[in-house]
Amino acid sequence: MSYRIGIDVGGTFTDCVLLRPDGSVVLEKAPTTPQDQSEGVLAGLSRLATAEGITVGELVADTRTIVHGTTTGDNTMIQMSGAVTGLLVTEGFRDEIEFRRCYKEEIWDPAYPPPDPIARRRVRLEVPERMNAEGEAETPLDEEAVRKATARLRAFGVTSIAVSFLHSYLNPSHELRAGEIVRDEYPDVEMVSLSHQVLPKPPEFERTSTTLVNAYIGPPIARYLGRLTELLAELGYRHDLLVATSAGGVATASAASRRAVATIGSGPTGGVTAAARAATRAGLGDVVSVDMGGTSYDLCLIRNGRPEIKMDWNWRHRYCIGIPMVDIGAVGAGGGSIIWVDDGVLQVGPQSAGSVPGPVCYRRGGVRPTITDADLVLGRLEPGGFAAGRMELDLEGARAALAELGGPLGLDAEETAVAAVRLVDAHMTDAVRRALSLAGCDPRSLDLVAFGGMGAVHGTTQAEALGMSRVLIPRGAAGLSALGLLTADHVVDDSRGYVVPWQEADPAVLQRLAEELADTATGELRVAGVPAERIRLQWSLLLVYPGQTFDVAIPVDAPTDVSEAVGEFHRRNEAARLIEARAQEPVVRGVRLTAIGEVEQMAHLDLEPADGDPEPVGQRRMWLAGEWVEGPVYEAGSLRPGAAVPGPAVVTSPFTTLVLRRGDRCSMTTDGDFLVDVGTTTG
Repeated sequence: MSYRIGIDVGGTFTDCVLLRPDGSVVLEKAPTTPQDQSEGVLAGLSRLATAEGITVGELVADTRTIVHGTTTGDNTMIQMSGAVTGLLVTEGFRDEIEFRRCYKEEIWDPAYPPPDPIARRRVRLEVPERMNAEGEAETPLDEEAVRKATARLRAFGVTSIAVSFLHSYLNPSHELRAGEIVRDEYPDVEMVSLSHQVLPKPPEFERTSTTLVNAYIGPPIARYLGRLTELLAELGYRHDLLVATSAGGVATASAASRRAVATIGSGPTGGVTAAARAATRAGLGDVVSVDMGGTSYDLCLIRNGRPEIKMDWNWRHRYCIGIPMVDIGAVGAGGGSIIWVDDGVLQVGPQSAGSVPGPVCYRRGGVRPTITDADLVLGRLEPGGFAAGRMELDLEGARAALAELGGPLGLDAEETAVAAVRLVDAHMTDAVRRALSLAGCDPRSLDLVAFGGMGAVHGTTQAEALGMSRVLIPRGAAGLSALGLLTADHVVDDSRGYVVPWQEADPAVLQRLAEELADTATGELRVAGVPAERIRLQWSLLLVYPGQTFDVAIPVDAPTDVSEAVGEFHRRNEAARLIEARAQEPVVRGVRLTAIGEVEQMAHLDLEPADGDPEPVGQRRMWLAGEWVEGPVYEAGSLRPGAAVPGPAVVTSPFTTLVLRRGDRCSMTTDGDFLVDVGTTTG
């Protein structure tokens, strides 16, 4: 037997999914260990091994693929705990990173502060050198200035250095030489991040910002992945550890350490891809996927079976990251979101209790009530069946904490829980509305795919508020991001800069850039275990009108099809803006390659249909949609396709609970997913 394992480290739990050769899935969770995430990963692997009746060493030795979605980069940016970072720039560009293209998250707040600087001004140093827009050296590199700058950065305690010289994506010789000098003068430097290797394309600000983030988070990620790789090797793993990237692809641990910025936001991408596949299997059209975990609520619009990938304007943790990213929005709302009072007003989140100390009911030292505590008090969670029965939730402790919080507001424990749940549902629903309004989508024309440990608990309430008629809860919803990392096609999305009026574009240059991209992408995919016959290459040319800032990617059959791309570029502009601009001559800004490595998929279950109505395993008092009801409890493992479960009811599985309100009706698909027809309530 040869296993595949997916690992997703969340803010509260680390999800580990084991995919057997027959297509069956084993899901286990272990508390995330913020001080060293590898401890939580190994605990999850140990639980998988126990479920298989073997040792963790035997499990790892018989595993051919491990794909890991890590939040190390995101956590580093949230906490601003990265390496002490310096920046070398072309003379005259020292403060470009501060200008931020005048981008401001809170445009109506004149006192809104700037982000914490990755590199303070004293460690942003200028070097005399200059490449022009044709890639020709106008000012030679002052190597002595590089040596002096390196000595100064070293004296200031800098351990990671970013280098971003003007137009280096066209001619990287100055950056390469500067990198050599830095390493010669400072052998102990943890990382030297060269902009043409991180983001080999314009614009200048985006490239500098992306390179700075890479230098800042690179050392912590390299240390973490290095440690995890060593631990897995000691257990007997003999293959490359694969790391999820923000565009939905994978990279080896060593490649991810060098280009760490590509792991920002990578954790949720697996779940989005798996949600898209589940929606297609269930015959749904365009959907919104929502992942409600312990710490955050991630949402993504999926159209035509695929999530959108944004190329340039990605602002994460208040820094611009110019690499391709799956367009996932997030708000601080999850099971661990802390309920608190501010000046007599009840609030929820964005602070989270995380895994340490966790919700009050976890009995790990948490004293501030959370949404998990509220759902427990409202009867939506089973105190003795949480986390596959491993955790006995402290119902009375949760009740006491909620009563203490709500007392000054004149609320008892249950009333406080009701108010908190309504508030967090409103936060999450508003986040979906905002995302859809920006995309020009009417939520009433979409369906909802809900997953994560708490997605099924709150999904039907959100769907009704948004006017949606169906909710899909995929098989393995509680660990869908980890499962999606295994079943999602690997994607390498990369580009090379080449700025020239389209009539002057040299096919030989375009072909050379395309070959470089293809060699790099296919190499990464083959390392990830994708055979050559499963690799598909999709080409685009990056075009703009003169004066435009951001590229438009135009799909082409071959990277040299410039005239066809220009015609399509004009047509798209006219369709989007209702303006004819064919008198303007577009500018080619580069070549983009999306290399797709098709991954072996899970076996289709095709479950046997039910031969009768399902039998409940008990009754429970629950607060659902504005009323207290006594409803039946069903076990997910006992349900079969064709049997309908009407609400009010709950369907329990080892790591999540599906809440059905009055009027909701749930049935199982032949793939083992749950499809809910959403009723209308007055709660």
